[in-house]
Amino acid sequence: MNSNSKQATFKPLQGNIFKFRCYKGIECFTRCCADLKLVLTPYDILRMKNRLGIPSVNFLKKYTDQETDSQTRFPMVRLKMNQDEKKTCPFVSSDGCTIYEDRPGACRIYPLGRAATKPDVRTNALEKFFLVVEDHCLGFQEDKVWTIEEWLKNEGVDEYNAMNDQWLEIITSSKSLGPKEGIPRKLQMFFMASYNLDRFREFVFKTKFFELFNVEPDIKERLASDDIALMKYAFDWLKFSMFGDKTIKLKSQTTTNLN
Repeated sequence: MNSNSKQATFKPLQGNIFKFRCYKGIECFTRCCADLKLVLTPYDILRMKNRLGIPSVNFLKKYTDQETDSQTRFPMVRLKMNQDEKKTCPFVSSDGCTIYEDRPGACRIYPLGRAATKPDVRTNALEKFFLVVEDHCLGFQEDKVWTIEEWLKNEGVDEYNAMNDQWLEIITSSKSLGPKEGIPRKLQMFFMASYNLDRFREFVFKTKFFELFNVEPDIKERLASDDIALMKYAFDWLKFSMFGDKTIKLKSQTTTNLN
């Protein structure tokens, strides 16, 4: 879910190992942190906006651009680059990434790439890894050897994949969105529940949501304060509201009206 506008070559891995090392002092340090077309996932945004201590809406306005990708029917958001000559990432400095512990999943996995799809909730994500080789990168000339599993664990990628794959199930779904006239509203709901988690919490707690849907008291309590629980619930809500999946239970079979 990430691409780079600079010239890059995608190469298959030879077996399960590769050589790579990046560190301050290497000649190409931070060159990869510019002119990116980096798609942000809901979990990326949650980690970054919490790190910065700002609401979701402020993060989206300041640091992202919305884009409708020809490869998906849902709106995506990309990290907005600085308006300097090199189009540098807004979070890069001469010392490296200023939000390193909460950097996006695509930055964590680099120089690996991951192609994945998740057919349904019962199936693990189908994935394939490859190398993203850019002309400027000297990290491949280092002698540090990694297996894929070692790299993913070392960079904290597994945690991100565990969250992102739940969203992947939604955006790669082939299920119908229903009648054409209802699709714009569903896409607005998708944007809010995916990217603006603060607004989704308001939607749940400041509408008739709990009058219409059966939510256990302990779950309701977690939704009020636990962002991860809220995000997982948002994914269930999207499956329910967009595809009609039975991921959320109505209190009755009456027509939903959340106004």
